[in-house]
Amino acid sequence: MTSHTLNELLAEGVRGRHVLVRSDLNVPLDGSSVTDDGRIRASLPVLQKLVDGGARVLVSAHLGRPKGAPEEKYSLKPAVDRLAELAGFPVSLAADTVGASAQDLSAKLADGEVLVLENVRFDPRETSKDDAERQAFAAELAALTGENGAYVDDAFGAVHRKHASVYDIATILPSYQGDLVRTEVEVLQKLTVSPERPYVVVLGGSKVSDKLAVIDNLIGKADTLLVGGGMLFTFLAAAGYKVGSSLLEEDQIPVVQDYLARAEAAGSRFVVPTDVVVASRFAADAEHEVVPASAIEESAFGASGIGLDIGPDTAAAFAEHIRGAKTVFWNGPMGVFEFEAFSQGTRAIAQALTETDGFTVVGGGDSAAAVRTLGFSDDQFGHISTGGGASLEYLEGKELPGLSVLDR
Repeated sequence: MTSHTLNELLAEGVRGRHVLVRSDLNVPLDGSSVTDDGRIRASLPVLQKLVDGGARVLVSAHLGRPKGAPEEKYSLKPAVDRLAELAGFPVSLAADTVGASAQDLSAKLADGEVLVLENVRFDPRETSKDDAERQAFAAELAALTGENGAYVDDAFGAVHRKHASVYDIATILPSYQGDLVRTEVEVLQKLTVSPERPYVVVLGGSKVSDKLAVIDNLIGKADTLLVGGGMLFTFLAAAGYKVGSSLLEEDQIPVVQDYLARAEAAGSRFVVPTDVVVASRFAADAEHEVVPASAIEESAFGASGIGLDIGPDTAAAFAEHIRGAKTVFWNGPMGVFEFEAFSQGTRAIAQALTETDGFTVVGGGDSAAAVRTLGFSDDQFGHISTGGGASLEYLEGKELPGLSVLDR
């Protein structure tokens, strides 16, 4: 079976109907200010289509990881304020998720209006491991849509979660795949089913352990895997080098050694940095110098030195691989890009992605935040994913509950 699409729902007619949309409004905040509105912008097209069709739109979403109870710092208000600024339609926020406020305001919705329900994770049943508890919460969400309601999943960043507002709701209401989710799946299929070659994967971020399964699944599929970020030091240690006080997962060294051996036999190649930016401490204004990757402890800081970025030679070599690729997937920054002194490796990767003729995918999360922070625009890349964790699990070959339930 294949999922029903948003266009099918629109063809059925939505005027006067309540349509519950699971959107991804899980954006980074600085106090009450949204620092990256990429996910909010990405949620707009589907909401606009439903508004134009005359639907009475309810939006469910989460922000952060509250402990199953309301917490002001996790309120959706800053995200909804930004959504209202960007939208060409009326947007309001309920004071709760399925309580008196949500019930009252959803009943009063007019055609073409949007009501965002407060953070679904304020209710412990949203993420419960108990099927009956999640089903009960989903039933209360469904009740807000009345007799002729429908559900649209447009939150790709949450489809790897078996949560009430993602999975269980789709077993209750007629369900449809939103355009954002459909696009994300099509992009990921390009990365997993006969990608154009050379196929280069750039992996960064802090920990190897976060990427184990995806690395495992990409060996033999990707031609070249470029390794940066904090995880590079475990690769260096696996090659026998000392890494000072850099981030190191010693328990993963044997796993990485196995990957390196298997990759060669499978026709994939890992490319590990040849130089590293080493700092005296983890701070934006720390003293730092570039040293060979094989001589980290020979820096001015000795064994206390900490690697915070790939070096310029490595950045140039990685860029060359990227510019020669036909398909590129990038997940994870090359260094501590939030600190200007240690952002150059990440900047070089982003720049190279804008210069290749190949199909480029920036894999959500920190990578998406990095390219925007460093001044690049979304349209300079083939695709910027809205779902870091979901993208990785798809590339691992896992079944994603939020997708499979739509195929019922």
